[in-house]
Amino acid sequence: MSDQAEELARDRGRAQALLEEWIASEALRRHCRAVEIAMRAYAAELGEDGDAWGVVGLLHDFDWERHPTLEQHPRDGEPVLAALGYPDWFRRAILSHAEHMGVSRDTPMERHLFACDELSGFIHACALMRPDRLEGMEPRSVRKKLKDKRFAANVSRADITLGAEEIGRELDDHIAFVIAALTPHAAELGLSGP
Repeated sequence: MSDQAEELARDRGRAQALLEEWIASEALRRHCRAVEIAMRAYAAELGEDGDAWGVVGLLHDFDWERHPTLEQHPRDGEPVLAALGYPDWFRRAILSHAEHMGVSRDTPMERHLFACDELSGFIHACALMRPDRLEGMEPRSVRKKLKDKRFAANVSRADITLGAEEIGRELDDHIAFVIAALTPHAAELGLSGP
């Protein structure tokens, strides 16, 4: 494993530049940032490498606009990351966050990326429906929205539940953790209250 590849995997500036080159949608950029924030928070709690976890979170959906189908994403984005010099473990983590890829999630990073992805998006959608946005949001209100299959219908409830199981946390605890991680960044994520 080259030192350059390992440095690249932790270089947030280069990751941000790649994200901006590949993603025009502010909503998708915010989603990637939210997953980065949640990943950094979990890395801090677990004593893991926050820069590596954060950059994986930031880039997990970098190719979605150019490869917006399950047949393409993230399969077609992985060779781009390889050509740029991202290490195998980094690319594998990104492949593993997509259940349809069939890549087992063997490391804490892989399991937490999967657990944070759909939930971060769902919490964002819930916050947009509240006058105070993220401020004061509680797990029970998120759980209530999870039961409404029409709300944020494209978000996989099964993936959210499985994600919490895979990281060994109760769903309410996982929801509360991600809300707490995102709340200090509410303005940047477009989720600050009035």
